[in-house]
Amino acid sequence: MAGGTKHVFDDLDRELIALLRQDGRAPVSKLAEIMGVSRGTVQTRLDRLIANGAILGFTARVGADFDQSRIRAVMMIEVQGRNTSQVIRKLRGLTELQVLHTTSGKWDLIAEILVEDLGQFDRVLRDVRLVDGVLNSETSILLSSI
Repeated sequence: MAGGTKHVFDDLDRELIALLRQDGRAPVSKLAEIMGVSRGTVQTRLDRLIANGAILGFTARVGADFDQSRIRAVMMIEVQGRNTSQVIRKLRGLTELQVLHTTSGKWDLIAEILVEDLGQFDRVLRDVRLVDGVLNSETSILLSSI
């Protein structure tokens, strides 16, 4: 953002983001109809939310059947000392880490992992543990969504 100012979201921004979370492919005209505003208003808001980083992109949500053969896991990571920024930069290079979260408590970071098979899973675990600054980790494979 220019000048380092933080964007303040209003109710219209929040409503637009909520609708896009439900259907990221919804046409602008449909969003405008639901929100009770003009198509131009929605397009302007959408452009601004993308430009200021509130919306990072659009993704497809897939059904459980699609991902059933893939291995999903969460990895809790403990970082040594003050190396968190350096570790985050290196972990972002691992495409199998779908999302990386900072957290409080015993673990400094939590990574969501998505891989095709156990061989790839083993390699990802090894790659994360070899990152300078990673002190410890614990990983749990996600078995069923309930």
